Amino acid sequence: MKHIEVVAAILKDKNSVFATKRGYGEFINMWEFPGGKVELGETREEALHREIKEELELDIFIDQFLITVQYDYPNFHLTMHCFLCSIVGGTLKLVEHNDAIWLPLNQLESLDWLPADLQILDTLRLI
Repeated sequence: MKHIEVVAAILKDKNSVFATKRGYGEFINMWEFPGGKVELGETREEALHREIKEELELDIFIDQFLITVQYDYPNFHLTMHCFLCSIVGGTLKLVEHNDAIWLPLNQLESLDWLPADLQILDTLRLI
């Protein structure tokens, strides 16, 4: 089975978390934490900075590592390294997503999340 390694930014502001709605591909219109693939030769942190800049035109500060999620989709195995982050610059522009929302932690279940991203919600409740 194909293996894909990605990083995700959990952008948090007080008791709210930022989520993005996929604008393309097999999982179009499902919600996710923004991020993307780790390129050859990149650290996870470098990949996360690059992906958020490319997808959202934002600059972030990585506050801390949160969790690594392992998930088997039908066609590939996903390893997703998740980091708590803060926005430090830029102006939000949705380049690859068709919607975004800041949502209180207690309302996260109201979205139709990608299966791997669902696993992050339990961990977020503990912080």
